[in-house]
Amino acid sequence: MDLIFTSPPYADSRANTYGGIRPDDYVEWFLPISAELLRVLKPTGTFVLNIKEKVVNGERHTYVIELILAMRKQGWLWTEEFIWHKKNSYPGKWPNRFRDSWERLLQFNKNRKFHMYQEEVMIPMGEWAERRLKKLSETDLVRDTSRVGSGFGKRVANWIGRDKVYPTNVLHLATETKNRNHSAVFPEDLPEWFIKLFTRPGDWVLDPFMGSGTTVRVAQRMGRNAVGIEILPEYFQLAQQGILPVLEAPLQLALLEEKGNYNATKS
Repeated sequence: MDLIFTSPPYADSRANTYGGIRPDDYVEWFLPISAELLRVLKPTGTFVLNIKEKVVNGERHTYVIELILAMRKQGWLWTEEFIWHKKNSYPGKWPNRFRDSWERLLQFNKNRKFHMYQEEVMIPMGEWAERRLKKLSETDLVRDTSRVGSGFGKRVANWIGRDKVYPTNVLHLATETKNRNHSAVFPEDLPEWFIKLFTRPGDWVLDPFMGSGTTVRVAQRMGRNAVGIEILPEYFQLAQQGILPVLEAPLQLALLEEKGNYNATKS
């Protein structure tokens, strides 16, 4: 696989759907799964894990941190951490905390060198550039070292003539509003962003906790091959309704182009 993108049941979550896994048992439960994912991922591939801590007895449980440490011992490199900011979260609070409006997306790799297509997720410069770059000072023309002694610096003139920039590792995406009859659906924009970043058309994408099939459906729409695994028959059948049958690759791409859903660059 070139990319594994998935969101397993969080600790003690979706108990009515998947039975629930206690936070203290989560690492032991997940490690046999991550071992198989390590086996099937290409040396140049990436594994992105959407996961979230749970509050137990008034404090956050450490099972996510423990899982990261255990996976590193298993052979994974914890390369990066992305934050999904849920920009349409409802307000709310509890006696000792406020409502969460973000989730983790942990990036793991087998090697330090892996396929990553950063240009595919570049974003527009924004209106600030037009104002900021109109009149540059002498400092803007050189690398200006941070005044706080951090060693970091910037050269504002580097952005002249550019219309796009690289994003940060915080993704501002709304939560899914069309539930698709599943208890834990993430927005299609979420897997789409990572599929753009880590794969090319024709590459292979795996979601071992497929649910209603969002990742597989998006991957097919983008001209990738996709595999999904789901243990509940009702969700497996639901996913099948939106997923193309297995076809020879040239025929599948032709069908996608005919439907106007093949948006990937053909360079």
